[in-house]
Amino acid sequence: MSQIFENKLKELGIVLNDEQKRQFDSFYELLVEWNKVMNLTGITEYEEVNEKHFVDSLSITKAIDMNCVDNLIDIGTGAGFPGIPLKIAFPHLKVVLLDSLNKRIKFLNTVIEELELIDIETIHGRAEDFAKQGEYREQFDLCVSRAVANLSTLSEYCMPYIHTDGMFIPYKSGEIEEEVTGAKKAVHVLGGKIEDVVKFQLPGTEIGRSFVKIKKYQNTPKKYPRKAGLPAKEPIA
Repeated sequence: MSQIFENKLKELGIVLNDEQKRQFDSFYELLVEWNKVMNLTGITEYEEVNEKHFVDSLSITKAIDMNCVDNLIDIGTGAGFPGIPLKIAFPHLKVVLLDSLNKRIKFLNTVIEELELIDIETIHGRAEDFAKQGEYREQFDLCVSRAVANLSTLSEYCMPYIHTDGMFIPYKSGEIEEEVTGAKKAVHVLGGKIEDVVKFQLPGTEIGRSFVKIKKYQNTPKKYPRKAGLPAKEPIA
């Protein structure tokens, strides 16, 4: 692991032991290896992956104390971001990674096995479907997502997974005032409230990041999420 990466993590208040450093390097190697045969990321240079995937995933510590979170679900995890970096840095977490593409799930399962991670599982499927199942609905302290979707739509996918008093914190970039304003009604209907927007730059970069802190105050009505396609086509407004 590079000193640059370690220094950036220190800015986030994260210090890794040797085993965690090994896990991050192994994750990088697997990502680059699998990326040759399937499209996981457009970023493959070592320091760039550290910065734009690993540090970015862990920067949620600016918005929430991860030591106070017991379990989380990562919706639309893709190549495992932010879920796997969070699991490596905070081994106490119980983590569920959900993605709709089976090839990516196979990659994630290989990473979990090679890194010898425990208390982490993958789900292959759509967020709308698993949110209706009792073992996942309203079971999580925290739901995270780096998926690219409008905040109203993303809230409908994600909020059914968190229990009351839980948090949904999507990773957003750039100016998002309009998106946040447009999502207030949806968040309210789904049982939550937008509490804060935490803005900052990734350590040592010009990259602007925003975390929208959404707290859940009451159960999400059973009709949500609606069937596949509707949350994106007709966001709650």
